[in-house]
Amino acid sequence: MKKNIILGLAAACLWACSPSNEKTEVDYTELSDSERLEIAKEIAQSTIIVDGHMDLPLRIYSKTDGDVNSLYDFISKQDEGNIDYVRAREGGMDAPFMAIYIPASYQETGGSKGLADTLIMMVEKLASTWPDKIAMAYSPDDIRSNFEKGLLSLPMGIENAAAIEDDISNVEYFFNKGIRYMTLTHGKDNLVGDSSYDDSETHGGLSEFGKEVVKEMNRLGMIIDVSHITDKTFFDVAEVSKAPIVATHSSVRTFTPGFERNVSDEIIKKIAEKDGLVMITFGGSFLDQAYSDANAEIRAHLTEWLKENNLTYRDPEAQAYIQEYSADKKPYVHVSKVAEHIDYVVKLVGIDHVGLGSDFDGVGDTLPEGLKDASMYPNLIAELLKLGYSREDIEKICSGNFFRVWEKIMAVAD
Repeated sequence: MKKNIILGLAAACLWACSPSNEKTEVDYTELSDSERLEIAKEIAQSTIIVDGHMDLPLRIYSKTDGDVNSLYDFISKQDEGNIDYVRAREGGMDAPFMAIYIPASYQETGGSKGLADTLIMMVEKLASTWPDKIAMAYSPDDIRSNFEKGLLSLPMGIENAAAIEDDISNVEYFFNKGIRYMTLTHGKDNLVGDSSYDDSETHGGLSEFGKEVVKEMNRLGMIIDVSHITDKTFFDVAEVSKAPIVATHSSVRTFTPGFERNVSDEIIKKIAEKDGLVMITFGGSFLDQAYSDANAEIRAHLTEWLKENNLTYRDPEAQAYIQEYSADKKPYVHVSKVAEHIDYVVKLVGIDHVGLGSDFDGVGDTLPEGLKDASMYPNLIAELLKLGYSREDIEKICSGNFFRVWEKIMAVAD
């Protein structure tokens, strides 16, 4: 009898509103996996989902040879990559942040600002080509308005402050171009600060130029993204910034000891202290130590094999060998592992300081089972329901927390 009542409520979105407008929610842990998934699909479609980081712009750049006049068929379902319009709509994704990614090599060759401009134009072209389906977004209100209109929002963030080169006025230049966050470094130390992937410790944290950049971002209301930086750089940022700070695509270091790219408990606590956010990323090497170790061994072997055979990763012969060699060497990682990372942050600092930052199109074939592309967000929501999270909790994780933090950053600027 109890199960019949539960299923009846599920069919009505599992909400019962009394005359006093109090909301009563079902215990989702009592449902079967299939029942939870159906509810998760409904939640995904009715809730705004913001994802802090996707590398679609660079994929478009690669497919079009950097030609801003070429049209990438984003509107159709693709066999490659992790997101297109069809899969986004299937998964309930509403606002994937487009990463304007600047490879560290541009710090040596120059042209960072020009590449950023090109990638921004490519994102804008998607919105101008399909205005009935896609719209740019520069604020939480833009995303909410687009959601009400049934439009997919494309907010933008720069990944790697090398884009501003050595000119602090470029921070405002890119803000005026629609950029709403900036990841301070990427694979190598830059003029702003030190990268977690670089052992050089060029500045010993945030540079003097970097401190001015952080202050300028505060002034403008640009979100400071602390993914990719060293711990020393992070704590310098935390000291300088008057606004909340966000890790737009990082996971929990406790699960991957020694991997500085993920955030430590101490960093998570400091982010929460500043009313910021950790947006959990989906790559297997970020989620699971065994997977990370196996992936590192595979990468080392392939690097040597390519060198011996005078091939690159892009060569067809290399692609065939890579696929065959790697097929059975990586441990199994499931979408539930992403839910574990989210749950860890919640237990450490509370429900208000965690969100989603997939890194789709940026972590290759390392994504966990059940979370391979943008159509699969309901699988993650179902795992959270299984852990006992309420609909209100999930709404916070999907967008509510991010909107609160973003609006506070805007308020600091005002």
